[in-house]
Amino acid sequence: MSNADDLRALLGAVLDAIDIPSPASGADLDQFRALLDRRVGLAIITARAALTEDPADIQWNVDYLRRVLAEHPPTGYRHHGHTGAGQ
Repeated sequence: MSNADDLRALLGAVLDAIDIPSPASGADLDQFRALLDRRVGLAIITARAALTEDPADIQWNVDYLRRVLAEHPPTGYRHHGHTGAGQ
């Protein structure tokens, strides 16, 4: 992969971390915020590592972020377009 491809992959992973569905109602806001805070924190950690480590390791950072995001999916709250909790 080229450096540009690696950077695009990193930006895609960061966007996946922070671009989660909005809560359906105020009742879901606390769970949404907690999940978003966790995912933003993971994105920050990964971006900092990508900026300070060898550029050849960017793909490792992308893989790491995607792996930990899978452990924190956007579930546990109702969001627009879904009717069941955890959708």
